[in-house]
This record gives sequence, structure tokens and C-alpha cells, in this order.
Amino acid sequence: MDRLASLRAMAAKQPDNALVRFGLANELLKAGLLEEAVVELDAYLATYDDEGNGWLRYADALHALGRQDQARDATARGIEAAQRHGHPGLVAEFEEREY
Repeated sequence: MDRLASLRAMAAKQPDNALVRFGLANELLKAGLLEEAVVELDAYLATYDDEGNGWLRYADALHALGRQDQARDATARGIEAAQRHGHPGLVAEFEEREY
């Protein structure tokens, strides 16, 4: 079984496991399955206090899908998370984006 199929199976068995959802979302992003990745990132971010990296991936996927208002909102929330967790480098990454 490939990694994506394995993570999908894990997420089906453990739908409340935020870290499994994040892993699945990352594999979906690598595979170019942006719509599905956005669904998984949305579920992950709704239940986990992400430090900013998840928000960055979410914003990038939304931007690539042409959902600019949502990408800007995700960017703002990601900046807040990165600041709250003391990640100034990640804040700078967010600020480089022009959504």
C-alpha cells in the first residue's frame, strides 16, 4: 500500500486524530490533490493548535485554488499562530506572500 493510501486508511479509522489528518494533507499536497488537502487541513486546523506551518500550507493551497479571500484569512490566522508560538521566521514567510 502506498503512503497516501495508508494515510487515508489511518484517517478513516482515526478521524479525530489531528496529526494523522495533517500527514494525510501533506501527502495530498505532494500529489497535487489540493481540494482534498484543503478539506484535511481544515479539519486539522479546527482541532489542533497549529504553530503556523499548517496555516501556511492551507493558505498556499487555497491560493492555488483561486480562493484568495480564504487564503488571506488563513495567512492572518497563521501569522497570529506563529507569533503566539514564537516563530518569527515563519511570520516572515507569511508576510512574503501577497494574497
